[in-house]
Amino acid sequence: MENDTGLERKFCRFDEDLSVKDGSVIEGYASLFGDQDRGGDIVEPGAYAASLAGLAAEGRQVKMLWQHDPAQPIGVWDEVREDARGLYVRGRLLESVARAREAAALIAARAIDGLSIGYRTVKAAKNEKGRRLLKELELWEVSLVTFPMLPSARVGAKGDSLADADLRELAAAIEDARREMARM
Repeated sequence: MENDTGLERKFCRFDEDLSVKDGSVIEGYASLFGDQDRGGDIVEPGAYAASLAGLAAEGRQVKMLWQHDPAQPIGVWDEVREDARGLYVRGRLLESVARAREAAALIAARAIDGLSIGYRTVKAAKNEKGRRLLKELELWEVSLVTFPMLPSARVGAKGDSLADADLRELAAAIEDARREMARM
């Protein structure tokens, strides 16, 4: 899903191993390499490397949001890295944030079972089947969401603020995602 701003989102599902440790720690995969999502895109290994290196060099973190809403940060990702399988994330829901406490309860009840990434495509190509191969992505955030787009990406026992222009761009992307989900 892409909009005029270039910000896109990919959704993935938690698996049956999802749990919240110590009331707040979550971990798993926000993206899996080589798996085609419902939009036909395939993320290639290394797609996040430059973005993660840039964030680290600037002392910034990937944001943890609720349902892609930039007004609802619910925790922090303590670890975001690529491995052979995909984009691994581990973080903490902040118990002092009401929405985070609600998220922990919803995860425990299996009412929420998805992760979604917010990103901008930097480099992509088409494969022989016309599917978009995502080669380099600028990762903005990883959200806990209701509806996954990449069912094979699973979650197991699971800086600086964006500038105002970035927040407007992210808000527009969220609205586009909501419209897209309404059409499904």
